[in-house]
Amino acid sequence: MAYFIVWCKGVLMGAADVVPGVSGGTLALLLGIYERLINAIRSVDQQALTLLFRGRMVAAWQHIDGTFLLCLFSGILLSVFALANAVSWMLEQQPVLLWALFNGLIIAALPHLCVRVPWSWRRLLLAALGMSIAIAISQLNPMTLEPALWMFFVAGAIAICAMILPGISGSFILLLLGMYAPVLLAVTELQLVTLLVFMAGCVIGLLSFSRVLSWLLARCHDATLALLIGVVIGALLRIWPWQLDGTLLTPTAYQQLVGSADIGWALLCMVVGVLTMQLMLRLETFIPKQPEDNER
Repeated sequence: MAYFIVWCKGVLMGAADVVPGVSGGTLALLLGIYERLINAIRSVDQQALTLLFRGRMVAAWQHIDGTFLLCLFSGILLSVFALANAVSWMLEQQPVLLWALFNGLIIAALPHLCVRVPWSWRRLLLAALGMSIAIAISQLNPMTLEPALWMFFVAGAIAICAMILPGISGSFILLLLGMYAPVLLAVTELQLVTLLVFMAGCVIGLLSFSRVLSWLLARCHDATLALLIGVVIGALLRIWPWQLDGTLLTPTAYQQLVGSADIGWALLCMVVGVLTMQLMLRLETFIPKQPEDNER
């Protein structure tokens, strides 16, 4: 049951990673699995390889918290491939409803996250810095280019760092790099060579950057968490439901320009997001805590 919940969280993370402006790392942080995820990824190291080459498969699997990673990433991958077309359609046809759903997911979990930090004026400053970083990134303009194959590797290595950073969307980074449409096309058309190159970049970037995050969380946990919370809050501007070409609007102004603000449906989607997040947070209270295999 515990790992089924982890799988469900992976599904939510995968859905978030497909949407430019929403980060799977955000949901990992809000859902309470962020530090375990970072430490599990970091554990794919020389010791794990040594255990593997010595034939100690079970020990290697436990060292990297393999069952957790398998459940989480299977949920992420299933969600990415299953929802790519639906999310693309929503972004084109019903962006207000899509953004409202993710607003509900994030807003519902923020209080649970904020109470985990013993706040001080220094940590409030770090949160403000995180907000500023997220807002600054959201104001950047996307590039347009015709990508070569090697660019998928580079894009994967850069975007994966954003995907595990709360508040900074890997999809949005791909959009800024001019690689979002080519990567989404490769997913929807199953261009295997392109996807393998992209995934290789993701693996290299993920293994490298997870060590940096793990080091920060181990040595200055509360300060790092405060900074990440600020980034998540700042990123909410990027997914405000009523916006055109990056300009935030009131529902009334949006309706005057577009013809319909879908306020009722947007509120309903936000409520669905809130209820979904509350369900995911409360499910864990009904199951015993599982020891993290990668803790020593």
